[in-house]
Amino acid sequence: MKRIIIIVFVLTVTVEVTAQQMKIVSIVESVDPVGVGRSRILEHQESVDAAHLTTERTDGKSSRQNKIKRKEAKIENLKETKLLNIFNGFGINFQNVASNDALITSKINEMIADGWVLSFVTSAVESIGGKGDDSGIFITRLFFTKH
Repeated sequence: MKRIIIIVFVLTVTVEVTAQQMKIVSIVESVDPVGVGRSRILEHQESVDAAHLTTERTDGKSSRQNKIKRKEAKIENLKETKLLNIFNGFGINFQNVASNDALITSKINEMIADGWVLSFVTSAVESIGGKGDDSGIFITRLFFTKH
């Protein structure tokens, strides 16, 4: 009898698992000097079905990706929050860094108030890195989940 109750309980818990939504918010901070870069918080407002943009290779060589147009992957609706560039003509602008932190915190608090949970954060730097390189971006992706 105890085994039956335990099995029913486990099945009930397994069945009651709800679907989980995921949303990614990207933060792009320019490290271009003298304010020539553009920094933003970006949040998509529409979905894209990756299956429509996905092809399979059966021989490891032939790809049908050339049949898919890039415009099919682009969305039209997004939220864009202006951030300040973290470099100026004299180097790092710490006031801009603190201002960006306040804006990013505001965005995270807004998402949490809307029922999202910040689940994961990842970041990267993109720069040419060659002689005389004075440009690049710092990108952070915030992964939110909601049940």
